[in-house]
Amino acid sequence: MKQCDFVGLGFCSNDYLALLPEIPIDNKVQMLEHLVQGGGPAATSTVAAARLGLSTAFIGVIGDDEPGKWIRRDFEAEKVDTRNLVSRPGRTSPIAYCWIDQPTGKRSVAWTRGNLEELAPEEVDLDLIRQAKMLHIDGHQPKAALAAVKEARKHGVLVNFDAGTLRDGVPELLGYTDILIASEFFARQYSGEQDLEKALVKLSAIGAAVTGITMGEGGSMMMDHGKIIRCPAFKIKPVDTTGAGDVYHAAFGVRYLETHDLMECMRFASAVSAIKCLQLGGRAGIPDRAQVDRFLAEHR
Repeated sequence: MKQCDFVGLGFCSNDYLALLPEIPIDNKVQMLEHLVQGGGPAATSTVAAARLGLSTAFIGVIGDDEPGKWIRRDFEAEKVDTRNLVSRPGRTSPIAYCWIDQPTGKRSVAWTRGNLEELAPEEVDLDLIRQAKMLHIDGHQPKAALAAVKEARKHGVLVNFDAGTLRDGVPELLGYTDILIASEFFARQYSGEQDLEKALVKLSAIGAAVTGITMGEGGSMMMDHGKIIRCPAFKIKPVDTTGAGDVYHAAFGVRYLETHDLMECMRFASAVSAIKCLQLGGRAGIPDRAQVDRFLAEHR
């Protein structure tokens, strides 16, 4: 098994996306644009890390149906190692239907796990984890993720946690996290606080080296040596915000491996997220490193 810098573990799906002039209720509307591509939080983060120049691998589970084949094919097209992507015979793969509102770029998503059994701890290649620089998790596959983060902790591998939803198994994972960046929803759900600054203070008590919250067009904020720092989002006209958070987490992790300057990491991640939002789909617009560098030079 070759060494990979960035190993993602979690949810992967096949996404069906439609750009609409409006999202209808009890009505019909003609699509402006549509496409099919791979999706899922940790999966899209792993693709983003690959685009940004890291060697990558993904640990997850799919069915042996057509969507499962598409999921694997999309990973391989991005040079993501899929030898630890388990295919279950006779099972259906996760899929998601995403409707994007053209005037705002905001989206609605309906998704299913399919009928897959979750990834078991013994299905995780711990040698792959030991040799990585960063393990990225999204709270899915919690039993397998727990085995992975424990191994990462033993060997000094940074654990980057995209905390989107407080689901079963997540609280136990938090104690093994080095970079904990939560969505607004998770932050409020976990902390019981509606005020996000108060929520961030409570999240920081978990003890991760880095604790932050992403707030969409409101930017992001982090706890830095007991003080809250903020980074605004770049002002763009979004086409589609699908996957914006996923690529933010990956980009923050990529830059954190290079520098522990939190504001620099936040700005870099915000740039990657903004560029992604200029195209339809969670992955189509993910930039490479040269594109990010140009964007940042133009938006000083």
